[in-house]
Amino acid sequence: MVEYYYEETVPPILKMENVSLRFGEKIIFQDINLEIKDVKRKDQITGQIVGFLGPSGRGKTQLFKIIAGLRQPTTGTVLVNGKPVNPGDVGVVAQNYPLFLHRTVMGNLMLALNKTNLTKAEKKDKIQFYLERFKLADKLDYYPVSLSGGQRQRIAIIQQLLCSDKFLLLDEPFSGLDPMMIDELSQTILEIANMDDLNTIILISHDIQSTVAIANNLWILGYVQDEQGNQLPGARIKYADDLMQLGIAWNYPQVFEMPVFTDYVKNVRNSFKTL
Repeated sequence: MVEYYYEETVPPILKMENVSLRFGEKIIFQDINLEIKDVKRKDQITGQIVGFLGPSGRGKTQLFKIIAGLRQPTTGTVLVNGKPVNPGDVGVVAQNYPLFLHRTVMGNLMLALNKTNLTKAEKKDKIQFYLERFKLADKLDYYPVSLSGGQRQRIAIIQQLLCSDKFLLLDEPFSGLDPMMIDELSQTILEIANMDDLNTIILISHDIQSTVAIANNLWILGYVQDEQGNQLPGARIKYADDLMQLGIAWNYPQVFEMPVFTDYVKNVRNSFKTL
């Protein structure tokens, strides 16, 4: 098992305390208490990848918006690096990879840097760095319609990296992708996470296997029951698992051959019947 530890001298990258959400009398979720801490490994840059799973209708999308600062919780606080989260602190990559069709790749990415104090040359250099890193430098003058779905997705990810620097939320990133594209995207996510110790990615997904394969931690949102077996109102975090402690993390792509991975994915799938 790979040795690791948490950096305790700085605030958690993300901290949610007693977060709940109601729409009128309906409780969507409540008592959400979670942290993402800076993970450290000796002589290796290691970012954070958190998988966020749960059946449809449990409030994953709404909690996603709260983490991104796009919706206020009914109660509780959300802190990013020790400060209340604001829109723009967290990059959000939606399922449809929204890019302006009338702008080239360069034009779309330049928009992401509009609010910075960088010079035009510095902006171009920063964009070029990411495009080269993700093997897209030859697409600089292409329009989105000329790109494949996987290329558009990577451009959208770069766009949000330019906006928010180190924190990304990916909404259903594996949806509609074939196995080759899932592998390519998984490698990209791992590379982004491990570019900087503070890089942090939360994946909201229904693809249990692909999410567990690259995550360090896994959150599962669902309903819980009281001692009498009665369902309590509102979803809660039913499981928060440390995949590093289980020996699953940091083994991609060999992880698919590990019995502990196979058993864990099977157990998660079975748990959905009670969520």
